[in-house]
Amino acid sequence: MTYLLGVDGGNTKTIALVADGSGRILGAGRSGCGDIYTGETQALAKIADAVREALATAGLERNALDAGGFSLAGADWPEDYEYLHSAMRDLGFGRQIVVVNDAIGALRAGADWGVSVVCGTGGATGAQSQDGRFWHTSFWQDGQTQGGMALQETALITINKSELGILSPTDLTPRILALYGAASVEALLHTLTRRHGDRPQPSGALSRTIQEVADTGDPVAVNLLRSYGEALGDYALAAARRVGIADQPFPLILAGGVLRHPAPLLAHSILGRVLEQAPRAQPGTSTRQPVEGAVVIAAEAAGITIDASFRRELAHTAPGDALFHSE
Repeated sequence: MTYLLGVDGGNTKTIALVADGSGRILGAGRSGCGDIYTGETQALAKIADAVREALATAGLERNALDAGGFSLAGADWPEDYEYLHSAMRDLGFGRQIVVVNDAIGALRAGADWGVSVVCGTGGATGAQSQDGRFWHTSFWQDGQTQGGMALQETALITINKSELGILSPTDLTPRILALYGAASVEALLHTLTRRHGDRPQPSGALSRTIQEVADTGDPVAVNLLRSYGEALGDYALAAARRVGIADQPFPLILAGGVLRHPAPLLAHSILGRVLEQAPRAQPGTSTRQPVEGAVVIAAEAAGITIDASFRRELAHTAPGDALFHSE
């Protein structure tokens, strides 16, 4: 029997799945941040915690693993790949080890090739051609488009400007103040910037609030979200050009918690920008979790052909949403 390990390590959570060679999920585990840029020792410990939990629920030992696929935030530069590959090998997480950036794992969860735009707590954009070339934005992607955290920071700046009269009044202001329990914009600004005391951290609720307000037609929120989406679309186009598929009918996969919100403006803004220059792109929103892409990558490393049957089994046996939920 062939046994596969897939790991998706992000800034909010790390998910591990153990599967057999047919794609059937046997065990799952979850832990915290797996990004080595937040601290190598801590990130490796979280990855190991998630894997141990997945192995335990599968009733397997690590020496049973034929291949491990690791889709990781923080797999950015050659030295990162070398470090992570060596660490996963030393931990015994597969006789074959493949490490990719988390943008590629998200892509492979929904397609065999194409472009992925990931917008969760963090953000990433990746592309893979049919002949195996791949590229991801990593630090090429500016800090203003790095996922939900960047979107939330932009929204806070927006209500500050609105309060000062630089921007028009917006319904974002009372909604965000209510979310933080703040009496005024100045009180919120003070809370977020003061030298002493706890500084509340943004959460997924703020990203959802931004999209809900934009969905009502609030002009300031609409402009914020549209500009953000168009910027993400620019990076998607850049990724497609880097691997030579911009003129092909490539799958364009949108993934990540922020992009799963039912309000359509953000997704439509990304797609509109991409289709302006790459009209043959085939848009789609991935319903699969990025860790499933890591399992696919592990299966390929083990010599397994990824066909419709494998993907059906993977989808049919995948854990429920509770494992993946983030506030």
